[in-house]
Amino acid sequence: MAKLSLFDRRRQRVRTSLRARGGDRPRLSVHRSGRHIYAQVIDDAQGRTVASASTIDKDVKGKGGATSAAAAEVGKRVAEKAKKAGVTRVVFDRGGFLFHGRVKALADAAREGGLEF
Repeated sequence: MAKLSLFDRRRQRVRTSLRARGGDRPRLSVHRSGRHIYAQVIDDAQGRTVASASTIDKDVKGKGGATSAAAAEVGKRVAEKAKKAGVTRVVFDRGGFLFHGRVKALADAAREGGLEF
């Protein structure tokens, strides 16, 4: 078995603890790259994505993808789409990324948009 990087180990640890705590709630999964940030609400029981938003969407694209303001816009949009799909309670899956900066901005905006976690 190959040795996992620290990031991969942290991602596994976060995902395992979410499964233990989350129960049947969908998870709000966040991925952050150097240029963009992506968020999706995933229903693991059915194995499908309920709602998604990112900085590569046409509505957000002109605002720059690697800023906290753009991350907040993505959080607000994913919350709107999730509420339209009937999801109000989620588990926040930071995916191995530290809860700081753009990830925190996205989470705060999603909370303001009406998601509970």
